[in-house]
Amino acid sequence: MNDVKLKSLEICLTPALFPTFDDSGKTVILVDILRATSTICAALHYGVKKIIPVASVDEARAYKEKGFLVAGERDGKVLDFADFGNSPYNFMNEKVIGKTIAYTTTNGTKAISMATGCGELLIGSYLNHRVLADYLIKGDQDVIIFCSGWKSKFNLEDTLFAGALAETLMESKTFSNNCDSTHAAIDLWSLAKSDLLSYINKAAHRERLRKLGLDDILEYCHTFDAAPVLPVYVDNAIIAK
Repeated sequence: MNDVKLKSLEICLTPALFPTFDDSGKTVILVDILRATSTICAALHYGVKKIIPVASVDEARAYKEKGFLVAGERDGKVLDFADFGNSPYNFMNEKVIGKTIAYTTTNGTKAISMATGCGELLIGSYLNHRVLADYLIKGDQDVIIFCSGWKSKFNLEDTLFAGALAETLMESKTFSNNCDSTHAAIDLWSLAKSDLLSYINKAAHRERLRKLGLDDILEYCHTFDAAPVLPVYVDNAIIAK
């Protein structure tokens, strides 16, 4: 039993820090709770076949001109040529079943583009917490939880989920933690978890969404295991594994 090698667990708190991490051969969990990774999980759970994440508005427009459905926003506002915005609720209808959708967001899809050279790139949210944790616990790769943040800055909502996932992984006794940001995220999660929605009211992006009338998704995006899928990035697209 003493010969069992523990997997390493790290948390990258912002995209600005991601270049300092060695992600080669590792599993990266991309997190953007409000709203990209929550939306991706919901979309695949409700029947979307494939999501093509693109970093720029111009790339998204090019997909639109090729006849693709496009979901996209900047600063929370729906792009003028997009078919959908960036809300999980946009994908809870029969119109999206079996569809391929090009997707661009302020933070999440840019972060995805940074992590495509890793061993395996997965999408994480409260909505798929358990299935994601189980997969990582059973696997043999080291893990980096990558928070999308807000325009390369730290944010509360992604760090809280990173702490929640890290706590679950550490409780499995299959991971080691020699990462200060992982300790910090778990400590922050311990402060928030007894009343998560009240705590998340402190988040700057929660206020941005409120001003845009888009905060109706807040409770759903913080609901554990409501969309139990395992989104994985394969061949430039995200599919359910």
